[in-house]
Amino acid sequence: MRDDSHETGRAAPENPYDGPGVPAVAGDPDAPAFPEDPGAPVPRSRSGIRGRGHPRTGTEPVTARSALGLRKLLAVIYTPVFLAGAVLFAIWASRSHAGSSPSSGALGAIAIVCAVLSLLALTDLMVVEHRLKRERARRSR
Repeated sequence: MRDDSHETGRAAPENPYDGPGVPAVAGDPDAPAFPEDPGAPVPRSRSGIRGRGHPRTGTEPVTARSALGLRKLLAVIYTPVFLAGAVLFAIWASRSHAGSSPSSGALGAIAIVCAVLSLLALTDLMVVEHRLKRERARRSR
């Protein structure tokens, strides 16, 4: 951020979009660029159980949303794929003999990685389902 304090005699604003020359409403040069109204509900302004871990500082939209449909599709596809991979690599590792390539240790490690990825995809699927359920409940009110 540019420091104009030596030119204008006052400190530079915290937000580069605040201050002189950036009115929030046309014709009102004294209005802040991002008015804060703690009582106004803002859709999806708080995410997760704990809410935001840090204040908004950028220019990202207040109503930004993740692609829940795409996340659900990917989780539905990859949960069984990684689970099948974990089972197949574990079976392959158990049937490999000493001196075979790839080694049973490497195959076991791949099986573990696939199992962890399957658990992550399943967890994401549960989170996405919960968020979609919450959004449907809000719309029906």
